[in-house]
Amino acid sequence: MRIRLPRPETRNTARSVWLFYGLVHVGFLARLVPFILGGGVLSDVRFYREWAYLALDGGTWQGIDTAWVYPVGALAPMVLATVFGPSLYQFTWFLLFAGLNAVGTAALVRRGTPSSFTAAYWWLAATALLGPVAVGRIDGLTAPLVITALLLVGARPFAASLLLSAATWMKVWPAAVVLAALVVVRTGRLRILGAGAALTAGIAGVVAVFGDLRNLTGFLSAQGARGMQLEAPLSTPGVWQAITGKSGAYFFEDEVINTMEVRGALSGLVGDLMTPLLVLTVVLVAAFLAIALHRGAQAGALLAAGSLALVSTLVVFNKVGSPQFMLWIAAVIAAGLVLDRAAEWRYPALAMLATAGLTTLVYPVFYDALRYELSPAVAVLLTLRNLLVVSIFVWSLVRLGRLTARARTAVAATGA
Repeated sequence: MRIRLPRPETRNTARSVWLFYGLVHVGFLARLVPFILGGGVLSDVRFYREWAYLALDGGTWQGIDTAWVYPVGALAPMVLATVFGPSLYQFTWFLLFAGLNAVGTAALVRRGTPSSFTAAYWWLAATALLGPVAVGRIDGLTAPLVITALLLVGARPFAASLLLSAATWMKVWPAAVVLAALVVVRTGRLRILGAGAALTAGIAGVVAVFGDLRNLTGFLSAQGARGMQLEAPLSTPGVWQAITGKSGAYFFEDEVINTMEVRGALSGLVGDLMTPLLVLTVVLVAAFLAIALHRGAQAGALLAAGSLALVSTLVVFNKVGSPQFMLWIAAVIAAGLVLDRAAEWRYPALAMLATAGLTTLVYPVFYDALRYELSPAVAVLLTLRNLLVVSIFVWSLVRLGRLTARARTAVAATGA
């Protein structure tokens, strides 16, 4: 049997990617050193530590003994991060983040093509630009799992579905990618469904045995009760109304869930419309995907564009506008640069890098100036960020349309 070795230029390029990976993560670690040395934690990691030790020391397991804002699987990394004790919780969380990001980067470079190296560089740059929300939120763990699953699903749908299902039980958004895969991956649908069902049944069994099964879906009602968050894309008009003092809109700090919301004016009506609009858009995009597949669109490109459309739907039509949501979109774009022609994805890739930079400027850099001082300058940054997010969503729909049109043209040309 003849063994093919990687070409020297491929090995050199892969090495440079890993050097860049090391540089980015050394930068993250340097930023975290003050927290690590002082036994502190960054951002939402403080809540993760509290929940983990509430379970280990207090005996109250979120999502099992009581309803929780997250799916119950999120407890797994939170508890795992206690392995070196509470004072090193942030360091352990960083190790989890860096380890999973290494898995995602390896999945990107594995194909050894120019586009795969470009995607790896791009993903690491986007992660670096998002900074604190990448290393300080659980989304930073789920994003590389989604990248890996998207690149694996065509060849190993069962394994990919296990990754996506595990990520979904930490944070709901990967379910959008599961839906795209179920529509697009014809020969692996049963394996995708089987893996997801098996993992879900196992989790449900644990909750039923050790707690209350009703808590399994508690995160759905917790999210539904929230108002329009300050950073949500469709909160943008309300933000400007509050800043200009028109229509009775104002900012409200919900200290219970640690968010800033827009209230007054039409914010209540807009908030009530979010869930119906989100569900309707998801159904329409899924139907569009099915039509495109039926007409012969290329599966890899369709999976990438469909995943981007569905994930960006979850961001655009969402009452919550947390900055870590940008990781959702970035993860799909990284995979899309490999699954589709990278040149076709130039716009969302560049737009997402700008979005990541603007997101970090809004939060955490100038967030206090926006929420407490109602700074118009910061509102401009937020508005630009939200316009870019909406433009990426629109681009994904256009891309789906083009893939469908090209497939129809190719079929007509062959006389099929």
